Amino acid sequence: MIGNLDYATLQQIWWILASVVGSLFLFLTFVQGGQTLLWQVGKTDVEKSLIINVLGTKWELTFTTLVLFGGALFAAFPKFYATSFGGAYWVWILILFTFIVQAVSYEYRKKPNNLLGASVYELFLFINGSVGILLIGAAVGTFFTGSNFTLNDYNQVKWTHPLMGLEAAFSLFNLSLGLFLVFNARVLGAMYLVNTIDFKGFTDFEARVRRSCLMNLICALPFLLYVLVSLLLMDGFGFDRNGVVSMAAHKYLGNLLAMPQVLGLLLAGLVLVVWGVILTSLKGSDRGIWFGGLGTVLVGLAVFFTAGFNNTAFYPSKVDLQSSLTIYNASSTHYTLTVMTYVALVIPLVLAYIAWVWRQMNARKLTEEDVTGDKAY
Repeated sequence: MIGNLDYATLQQIWWILASVVGSLFLFLTFVQGGQTLLWQVGKTDVEKSLIINVLGTKWELTFTTLVLFGGALFAAFPKFYATSFGGAYWVWILILFTFIVQAVSYEYRKKPNNLLGASVYELFLFINGSVGILLIGAAVGTFFTGSNFTLNDYNQVKWTHPLMGLEAAFSLFNLSLGLFLVFNARVLGAMYLVNTIDFKGFTDFEARVRRSCLMNLICALPFLLYVLVSLLLMDGFGFDRNGVVSMAAHKYLGNLLAMPQVLGLLLAGLVLVVWGVILTSLKGSDRGIWFGGLGTVLVGLAVFFTAGFNNTAFYPSKVDLQSSLTIYNASSTHYTLTVMTYVALVIPLVLAYIAWVWRQMNARKLTEEDVTGDKAY
């Protein structure tokens, strides 16, 4: 059956699969968000240790999912991978650097006689959760605002801005999207801490974490509002049946209206995130992370679908419209996508295994006794 799928269908399937992985990564940024809360809600060494050790069991999932997202794009849409990573390399180098210092921090923060001291490694974790997520948001923002590249007849990329991708962070739209993702990650981080820490004997600590969930949602709203209004009003990059790219008025508003199911994903996702915050901050529940996490995934899917479907260039060039990339001109061959689709049939088994391991690791909440041993981060 898979072997009989036409080329366009396979290209659409792989944009959906890449979008799912990218959206799951946005959910898993609760690790980065929790790291940025360390100094805000953790007032004692024990409280900080509880935060670090709760997040320390999941940080590999975030990094692995980011690598998987890049791998899926490399295999399914190699022209995008080559263009973005080959041209905008400074932004990607900085993103990867923030994840490297994250890994080092979890490994060495509590090592005896470490050279830098625990506070420096905690600063590295904050940088990963703030700068790293901000730059990822700015990079995703270029799906809508465009990038400074050209491609010649041999698909060789030439970046026309000296900052080599870092200029994306100076766009108000991209910066707003990045800041929204930072604060949303902090919201998810607070939800996850409430879900996994045993606050017995830490009443004030629990109150600070729950309060931070609501406060960070309030901080996220202005950036979210700006992104949504801009998305509805801005012109976008569309293409015709011949693949010719041109500017289209209110393109992304048109995409949402043409794909009401995507608009539904966006609205449902935002409602779920808000409901997760209400459960966590106002109703004393520890289940908010599942509503907020699902909501984040749905919003992520809506963003990626809006950027890639309905004859839209998902990686547009601001300096040469015809160099812009679509899911049709940037993908691998029909044969490659077919083989990859067969391999992707095992994804449900992998997800089931991850869910089982997650359930086993979170079978009980973390207590003060768990963070006093030699294995604590």
